[in-house]
Amino acid sequence: MPTPQPSRRSVGIAPAHPGPGVLNIGEVLRELAAEFPQVTASKIRFLEEKGLISPQRTRAGYRKYAPTDVERLRFVLALQRDQYLPLKVIKDYVDAIDRGERPESLPGGMSLSPRMVSDQLARELSSHARRLTAETLAAEAKAPRRLVDDLVSFGLIAPVEGRFDEHALKVTQACVQLESHGIEPRHLRPFRAAADRELGLVERVVAPVASRRDVASKARAAETAREISELCLNLHSALVYSQIARMDS
Repeated sequence: MPTPQPSRRSVGIAPAHPGPGVLNIGEVLRELAAEFPQVTASKIRFLEEKGLISPQRTRAGYRKYAPTDVERLRFVLALQRDQYLPLKVIKDYVDAIDRGERPESLPGGMSLSPRMVSDQLARELSSHARRLTAETLAAEAKAPRRLVDDLVSFGLIAPVEGRFDEHALKVTQACVQLESHGIEPRHLRPFRAAADRELGLVERVVAPVASRRDVASKARAAETAREISELCLNLHSALVYSQIARMDS
């Protein structure tokens, strides 16, 4: 079944009386409230500013959202919430689909289309926001329970109200592989310290924007933080690989 393609309408050319089914921003918020209760009008306008949606406007300048706009919003918000993806990654993905391309899978291996989040897709996305017990974490990471306890002890993962998130699962999976090379959790404490230093750097950079009270500013701060963190990871990898490359010389 072909994937329906969201239309890219130019802002400002909508008819004076948009067709049936269009919504104003308050109605869009009510549509999204059950799945995304924290979303605000400022957040939606921020996503428009970033080019993720392009609602029509009446001649008076009021935004009007078509069903495809609401579907696209659900898709973007679900990926951002459940997959922790930067908006730039999501935008590149949906832009490729808009151009009729078949893009590579998203980070994490998921391959989706920016269409209405059906019940099945909602379950698939929400599964990535699960909260895992220590036993479930160990089972899914194929790790001995001892390793999970050691990772908690050395501060590499931490439960929230007794549950672990997807980040903890990724850390545990990586540490299972590292342990096969003789690298134990006690050897990895410098990674925790380095991550904390990187977070401190990111927080200082985004502090002027994050300190503002409006939701759009907080969204910008979070998105900038993700972008900076990704750049830091790229830098770290490049520095390490450049040293490893010398082993062959």
